[in-house]
Amino acid sequence: MTHIDDIPRILDQLAAIYDESVANLRRAIGAYVRDGTRPDPNARASGRFSYPELRIAYDPDTPPSLPNRAFARLNQPGIYTASIARPALFRDYLTTQLEHLLRDYQVEISVGRSASEIPYPYVLDGSEDLQLGGIASAELGRWFPTTELVHIGDEIADGSWDFASHAGRPLALFDAPRTDFSLARLRHYTGTPPAHFQRYVLFTNYVRYVDEFVRFAADALRQTDTPYQGLSVPGGHYDRGMLENAEAEISSGSWRRYQMPAYHLIGPNGDDGITLINIGVGPSNAKTICDHVAVLRPEAWLMIGHCGGLRPSQTIGDYVLAHAYLRDDHVLDDVLPIEIPIPAIAEVQTAMFNAALRVTGETEDSVKKRLRTGTVVTTDDRNWELRYTQSALRFNQSRAVAIDMESATVAAQGYRFRVPYGTLLCVSDKPLHGELKLPGQANAFYERAISQHLRIGIQTLELLREEGDALHSRKLRSFDEPPFR
Repeated sequence: MTHIDDIPRILDQLAAIYDESVANLRRAIGAYVRDGTRPDPNARASGRFSYPELRIAYDPDTPPSLPNRAFARLNQPGIYTASIARPALFRDYLTTQLEHLLRDYQVEISVGRSASEIPYPYVLDGSEDLQLGGIASAELGRWFPTTELVHIGDEIADGSWDFASHAGRPLALFDAPRTDFSLARLRHYTGTPPAHFQRYVLFTNYVRYVDEFVRFAADALRQTDTPYQGLSVPGGHYDRGMLENAEAEISSGSWRRYQMPAYHLIGPNGDDGITLINIGVGPSNAKTICDHVAVLRPEAWLMIGHCGGLRPSQTIGDYVLAHAYLRDDHVLDDVLPIEIPIPAIAEVQTAMFNAALRVTGETEDSVKKRLRTGTVVTTDDRNWELRYTQSALRFNQSRAVAIDMESATVAAQGYRFRVPYGTLLCVSDKPLHGELKLPGQANAFYERAISQHLRIGIQTLELLREEGDALHSRKLRSFDEPPFR
């Protein structure tokens, strides 16, 4: 049986196989570019370019006592496998998952080569030492492994994985091809390396939250007793001591080149800080970024942004803490039907309310007057107001208190990918009651509300960090889950 002390050796083996496969692929591409040498099909068949595979064999003599947590559970005997991309990037995550399993189960863990090959674009991306000399991608694709969409999907996460056609059981929600696909997309969309993403994530739909986050991060890093180590932004990285003109440089920097720029306040352990992503407007963006951030297995993600208030008792600047969602976004209907409920996560709800108390400094009764709990409508129609007569009945029946274009999508993706989620919105207009978002009024609202709102989001994540494994609710796990969180 494998012991906890064996974990470093196991992870070293994964990294060694991965590094060897990458080196083999790069050398083979270089030989083809130089003199047309094609890779040996027999070498490919033996796994020369393959991702490493992690295998766990579980055949208990006696049933174990099931651990009191929502993940790292082996529901039945068998062989559990997962191909692993970028083992060095996921080393801490893999260590934690294996430690949990080895404490509670007697298993045998082994490492080998998977049946999945590393697509050649992932070893060329960003490299300067491999010059292709005008060789087209289609030509390389004839001789080297490439991205085949038929092998990339979310069948495990969505519960449609075909157990009958596989010898083993899945160990994780995402295999190596799916992970590498998303890591490349993250760099493309956000302008920052996947290695800089933190385990606690804020999504927002407005650039002014970015400005406030940068100010908060720079101020935090200027403190001598800060736990944070640096700030990563599109096109640059700021360590402590490099912050003299940080806010101005970041504001005028390269973030405009990216569809959903990300900003990472790096924590003391390298990944336990806070990431803020400006996802822009709309459920399509929200789905896209969650699809890709999910492979990094964040501990939690929250949506903080603006909404339209739907109740006459609300005022501009009030908060909405979503405890239910009316999904009119339509982008996930095929994979997560709208009749599937998206439950509120108790730990997140409590943390958000407690964060509001701390940041505002107000009493509980005072905060409750400004913070409304209720259903949030997420629509894919930015001009839904023009179809009010068709929407009014639905809003009334749902008892909705706010409307936006991202929150239900982010929550549904958290539910789908087993990432704890939450939503805290700020009322910026009341279109049903004649208070529209006009430029002058909007600017005054932004100046007043954004700083406090963002700090409530940050404080929430800091509170959730203290929850540890308790954050990962059984509400997010099905009856037949892969062991890894």
